[in-house]
Amino acid sequence: MSDLIEDDAPGGNSPEFTVSEISGAVKRVIEGEFTHVRVRGEVGRVSRPRSGHVYLDLKDERNVLAGVIWKGVAQRLSTQPEEGMEVVATGRLTTFGGQSRYQMVIEDIAPAGLGALMAMLEKRKAALAAEGLFAAERKKALPYLPQVIGVVTSPSGAVIRDILHRLRDRFPRKVLIWPVAVQGAACAPEVARAIEGFNRLAPGGALPRPELIIVARGGGSLEDLWGFNEEVVVRAAAASAIPLISAVGHETDTTLIDHAADRRAPTPTAAAELAVPVRMELLAWADAQGARLTGALSRALGQSRQRLADLSRALPRPETLVAQARQRLDYWDERLPGALRASLQARRLALSEAAAALRPVVLTRRLGEARRGLDGWAARLAPAAARLRRDRAEALRRAAAGLRPATLARETARKRDACNALSARFAAVAEGQLARWQDRLAALERMRQTLGYTETLRRGYAVVRAGDEVVTTRAEAERAGPLEIEFQDGRFSPGGGAPKKRPSPKKPPEQGSLF
Repeated sequence: MSDLIEDDAPGGNSPEFTVSEISGAVKRVIEGEFTHVRVRGEVGRVSRPRSGHVYLDLKDERNVLAGVIWKGVAQRLSTQPEEGMEVVATGRLTTFGGQSRYQMVIEDIAPAGLGALMAMLEKRKAALAAEGLFAAERKKALPYLPQVIGVVTSPSGAVIRDILHRLRDRFPRKVLIWPVAVQGAACAPEVARAIEGFNRLAPGGALPRPELIIVARGGGSLEDLWGFNEEVVVRAAAASAIPLISAVGHETDTTLIDHAADRRAPTPTAAAELAVPVRMELLAWADAQGARLTGALSRALGQSRQRLADLSRALPRPETLVAQARQRLDYWDERLPGALRASLQARRLALSEAAAALRPVVLTRRLGEARRGLDGWAARLAPAAARLRRDRAEALRRAAAGLRPATLARETARKRDACNALSARFAAVAEGQLARWQDRLAALERMRQTLGYTETLRRGYAVVRAGDEVVTTRAEAERAGPLEIEFQDGRFSPGGGAPKKRPSPKKPPEQGSLF
């Protein structure tokens, strides 16, 4: 201490210290006296900056103790501090000279007794319920008879043996076991990862995706079951697309995963009973239903047979049904010869009356009248023909008078010019129409090649034929005879030699000009 004492100043002999010296001395004293302490108190203010460290206050009814949890320790804690929680913190006391205060470096923190755990559990339950994670409308129905069941539990405990034994007794199913820790700090993250892992399995993959998940654990204290009260487990159970049964603890034990699961089983054995029905009961029920069906069919057949017999007795005899028709047939058979003779006589009389009008005298008179009418028309025909001939000759002379050489030449030139102009217009229109048709034909040809199956062959596909028929299924190929496979560069017959080159499509004939 002598090196810290300078020469006595006038007026006193007390030594002088720097601020850092005093701060260091206090730090050494506090850390030397309180190397390892356990402090019980209520968590006050909690701060989590981006650095990952946790700053908090431990308080009672009179004093406040500042605390810090370094990032590495905070990540390993099984219980995260929350404001208002009563805890027991383990660590060491130190000072922070920059603010002239002492603080506790916390190395572990745990709830202070069952009451604190229950208070924290109720608070977390209320918060998750407010988010709707426990709502009844979110719960899914369990499959009646799942093909694959996923079990999340410890592989070494009695729970998995009870589940497998119960499933084997009731209805054997495929079981996938995801081993996890069922208590301690690793419990919550492993259970959450197991639930998420089962949901990520693809249906139809190498590892079958379960149709039902059972999360199971035996009984224990609240601290032992605390991993199933963690928020990460509850959220994983609520987000599971696969129906989930919670079988954590015994009948009196309740955890938060029970509220988020689709069904809660009081014991792991009860979970197995909820998962599958009893096979023998199903077989007995099926036999009973088969017997009922057989009896119903027999009764229905007997009733139908009796009904048919009753109806057949009510029907008249066939002879009675055709008696009247037979009598009417005999009646008309008796009247038919007389009716035929009467009809023949009436036709003969009508023919005689018509033949009376065709006598030779009548025909000669009508022929003479027709000849006289024809002679009259012949006498009028010669003057009419002569008059028509004169009129046509006069018209021809007038037309010839107008056909002079100069007029003919002028009219011919005008008609020729008009004809040439019309021909040029027609040629232009025809060439334009022909060009449009050729463009359209080329576009259609490109579209045909694009949409045709030959383009598909160039992409690596092939066409299988049996003769002229295209084979599209395995069953048709097995029934067909020799097969022929068409590739992009030709056809190939298995066992038939070298492939035949596919004939190139014929080009359309060249369209010549119309002029």
